Amino acid sequence: MTAMSGARTLKIGISARIFHPRPENTGIERRTLQYLEQSVADWVMSRDVLVFMVPTVDAEGIIHRSNIRLSDYARNLDGLVLQGGADIAPKTYGEEPLRPEWAGDRVRDVYEMELLHEFIEMDKPVLGICRGAQLINIAFGGTLYQDIQQLVTGAIEHANKDSYDRHSHSIVIEAGTKLAQLYPDKLQARINSVHHQAINKLGRDLTVEAYSEPDHIIEAIRKQGRDYVFGVQWHPEFIKPGDSDLLDPTPILDDFLAAVRKRLR
Repeated sequence: MTAMSGARTLKIGISARIFHPRPENTGIERRTLQYLEQSVADWVMSRDVLVFMVPTVDAEGIIHRSNIRLSDYARNLDGLVLQGGADIAPKTYGEEPLRPEWAGDRVRDVYEMELLHEFIEMDKPVLGICRGAQLINIAFGGTLYQDIQQLVTGAIEHANKDSYDRHSHSIVIEAGTKLAQLYPDKLQARINSVHHQAINKLGRDLTVEAYSEPDHIIEAIRKQGRDYVFGVQWHPEFIKPGDSDLLDPTPILDDFLAAVRKRLR
């Protein structure tokens, strides 16, 4: 692999999805699994960077893991992508689940929250995708709608089980934002949509850079200040190259990696 412009190859961490075993499972599914969605790894690696899945660090596990901590990953990697996946547990933002199936993954929440704070503490860029954007919001004191259709009057459909990653809707990009700079000719666009939860109360020090139309569900957020912490509610990694119907994901990835390189200078 050849690094761009003679610079060293970037090392990007991606948070792990977690598969929790159930009593009825058999074989390998009786074990706790940590994994990446292939599309997110492929998308990040499309710019010739090295991708590392960051596993949870279980100090109480049966395998002795020396003194490795999540802070060691933050110290040795150049940037972080928080990938999508299971619902965030309402208890993570101080609420009780309104329905049992919305209980979320509290174990993953705790792990990713610590990971996010370690990268922010070391001033390393963070990109959040779908659940990752929601986690960023919660990390700064925000909350979520546990279910858009039931809690937001007049909401459009943001998830469709049958079409899944082919489901899409319109967004408006806020003029004057960094996202608008990335798409100077596209203040309105279409994006994919596979989420039933969404940002409710916006976290402190965060600004909204895009929202869905016409229901104004928040679709992109960015931390104010010099830190690079940005999140999108859609899945840019699902968008196929050359798909003219949806917002081109390339500027988002390139901007994130440019921020990573800038910090290394």
